[in-house]
Amino acid sequence: MIKRGLFFLLLLMLCSAIAFAAADDEVAAALALFPDRADVNVALTDEGRMALESAIEVLETALGITVLFDHTDEDAYMALAIGVEKKSWVTALSQGYYTLADVFLEDDGEKKAAFIRGQYWGLKSLRMSPAFATAELRHGFIDAVNLETDVAALFWTYGNWSRKDEYDPLGAIARNDPPKLVALIERTLEVDPGYSANAPYRALAAFWGGLPPLPLITYGQNLPRALSYICPVIVAPDVCADCVDCPVADDVNAYFENRLIYAEYYLMESELWEDAEEVLRSILDDPIGERFALYNAYCVKRAQILLDEVLEHL
Repeated sequence: MIKRGLFFLLLLMLCSAIAFAAADDEVAAALALFPDRADVNVALTDEGRMALESAIEVLETALGITVLFDHTDEDAYMALAIGVEKKSWVTALSQGYYTLADVFLEDDGEKKAAFIRGQYWGLKSLRMSPAFATAELRHGFIDAVNLETDVAALFWTYGNWSRKDEYDPLGAIARNDPPKLVALIERTLEVDPGYSANAPYRALAAFWGGLPPLPLITYGQNLPRALSYICPVIVAPDVCADCVDCPVADDVNAYFENRLIYAEYYLMESELWEDAEEVLRSILDDPIGERFALYNAYCVKRAQILLDEVLEHL
């Protein structure tokens, strides 16, 4: 009887070890979709979406998220007991939700819900740093941001938060979100301007170009400022004649979103329809390639939509 009990105990321990190993393998596979300083490594296909959603589920389960978890409650995220060694997992979830919402989701309600989750995971990642948490408690959020060096946490918090606010601009103003968003993305640019194929430049250009045109308002549309941020990542010597170091790299055309942001948030906002048409057609004419496969494919789809809009003005 004792031997039989020992046998079942050993069998249970073996099954548990196998289960833990399988879980570890799943987490490793999920994290493999998030290369350092790069886009999520999935294709713009139904299979790519399923892979991303599966990775998000695996990581959240590994971090203790259950079916009872309230994904709309910021405090619930902050209360999670997660070891600092898993901070990168948390940041990956912020990037994952942003990518899911931006690239794959179509319904506005679903997109906003995903951006909210991504924002909260980003804030969780930032606050997992004791230095950030202490500075925020003592001096406020912006001061804490200005000391932070985790560029991925900064950038994806900004990305999700800014996109969520697009669905509630008046609420964003009431919460005084704009200065917090500017602090996040300007700090990202300061720490690592080349992060994710020069993403901080694109984000700042889209921020200032995408605001409502409200004269004499600090956080109103500012097209010259938008151009100053997009010039470093486009090849437009005539338009960017005053740029000191433009472009910042020889391969800026390889990442299609640089030109897409230029067309959408500067040329179209300036009603330069013919120039916008030319830039958008250049995106449609270029091969997507493998280096930036996900976002280049997405930008081709967006470029066609924007081109149809542009052609209505010509």
